[in-house]
Amino acid sequence: MDQTVFQRHRARLIEKMADRSVALFYAGEAPHKTADQYYPYEANRNFYYLTGLSKPNMNLVLLKDQGRTFELLFIEETNDYINKWLGRRMSKEEAAAIAGIDVKNVRYLTEFREFIATSLSNNRRALVQKPGHLYLDLFRPKADFEAVSLRLSRFVVDLYPEIVLHDANEFLDNMRLRKDPEEVVEIEAAVGHSRYAIEAVMKHAKPGTNERELAGYFEFMLRQHGSEGNSFNPIVAGGKNATVLHYEDNDKDVPEGALVLMDTGALAGPYASDITRTFPVTGRFTPRQKQLYQLVLDVNKQAIEFVKPGILMADLNKYARDLLAAGMLKLGLINAVEEVGTRYYHNVSHFLGLDVHDVGTYLEPLKAGVVLTIEPGCYVEEEGIGIRIEDNVLVTETGHRNLSAGILKEIKDIEAFMAK
Repeated sequence: MDQTVFQRHRARLIEKMADRSVALFYAGEAPHKTADQYYPYEANRNFYYLTGLSKPNMNLVLLKDQGRTFELLFIEETNDYINKWLGRRMSKEEAAAIAGIDVKNVRYLTEFREFIATSLSNNRRALVQKPGHLYLDLFRPKADFEAVSLRLSRFVVDLYPEIVLHDANEFLDNMRLRKDPEEVVEIEAAVGHSRYAIEAVMKHAKPGTNERELAGYFEFMLRQHGSEGNSFNPIVAGGKNATVLHYEDNDKDVPEGALVLMDTGALAGPYASDITRTFPVTGRFTPRQKQLYQLVLDVNKQAIEFVKPGILMADLNKYARDLLAAGMLKLGLINAVEEVGTRYYHNVSHFLGLDVHDVGTYLEPLKAGVVLTIEPGCYVEEEGIGIRIEDNVLVTETGHRNLSAGILKEIKDIEAFMAK
């Protein structure tokens, strides 16, 4: 994306920050795995949102004081050893061009602590006089984990014990919820990668194929199409396995006559898609499979049509749940609407963006620019049938746009495609 997108994001955040404040963001690094092995690096999503940079070991500093604002970026300084063993690091000029930050304000990490100590003080030459507020990404994966940013920024608190800590996510969650047009383009690209790979897997699948082979083939086709890979651990479930919502074993042979549920996603840069399609491994649905599949498909399409600005996620979930309950009653899957949870045990939607389950509040009405999923399901364990159909939908000023409308989901279209 163009650097103006990230400049715009930083400007929005700075506008919300209090006077005499500093905000620190960290790109992160790959966590240690075992011996000399590391997990794949994933850029901190807030850092990327503000800079467009997806390399590890970088710091962003935003300062605001009496109407003046400053943006500084700290990056790794390369050397001959790093170049030979790990590859050339990004230069100041390259980082500045991507982030849209003046190259004079791009420095090396070795200068970071000294900069903080001298730029935030009572000294008249300091960039922020008597800093009163510190904004950090205080996300913690678990209640007993300390936020990484707080651990790395503790020296700032030690230098200025009177400073007030703020969670920058209080601003960034709402900012990230409504996508810029450029971000929607990236999500659409991720959806396009998913379409290519899903269609390839449909062609490749046959009875007896192992789920891991289908999962591996999906990722291979993603990368062939230009994607960075899976946006989350894929769920490729044949038959009864599809009745487990977050089935990730992907290690069983798909039985003759079974349905295959693929809940998968692709990346375009760090932006995610999240698509689920269910198809018969033989290429043709049985009458019973058609009956249940059509129920889920009808609810999928009706729920998409329900999406518009002003509704609550709770409204959307209730609407889909009521439709599923009515359909299940008609088919004899349940005896009372209260039993719908035995056949459908998740919500119909979540936000989508830089994260598969993206940030944002579920308590406020939907607004234009929000991207969400629509994913009704029906799970009948005793019949070995699990069905989910998931699309990615953009809320527009006048309603919605289904970003994944081009991915096969009608029974006749799936059967015709797999018969070719």
